Amino acid sequence: MNDSMAARPAPLVTVTMTVNGRSVTRSVEPRTHLIDFLRNELDLTGSHLGCEHGVCGACTVRVDGDIVRGCLVLAVQLEGARVETIEGISASGEITDLQEAFVRRNALQCGYCTPGMLMCAAEFLRTRPSADREAIRDFISGNYCRCTGYHAIVDAIAETVEARRSAKGRGGHR
Repeated sequence: MNDSMAARPAPLVTVTMTVNGRSVTRSVEPRTHLIDFLRNELDLTGSHLGCEHGVCGACTVRVDGDIVRGCLVLAVQLEGARVETIEGISASGEITDLQEAFVRRNALQCGYCTPGMLMCAAEFLRTRPSADREAIRDFISGNYCRCTGYHAIVDAIAETVEARRSAKGRGGHR
């Protein structure tokens, strides 16, 4: 291969987005996936890279209010977008009750899937606040966990559904 055929690095593209409420601007290669951008550029390592095919759910984050697989989205596609990671929704207190239920129900073991599972569960709680166990199982079916067998995860989410429903009935803030 001669010098004229040698691979040239792709030109960098500048992207600005809001991540966990903070505006960030970085120059990245066009092929940089969102999960790599978050982990490598912003040191937000809570979300994990698992299958790199959008199947396992370990890289689940929110983009403009909807959950997405961070391994399937390019950072440059998110110019002007609002991104929320597990660090952001944890710090906001949005999922404190859910996290506590995960601990109580032993719904995490190795912890690799937990951030993606919590992001998915938060979406479920937001969009289906009164659903049953079967709906929970169906909703989280796109997130893999090789340690818990899912029963404890479903228990934790169902417990949170019931607690939020009860709090709302008593005039709680949820």
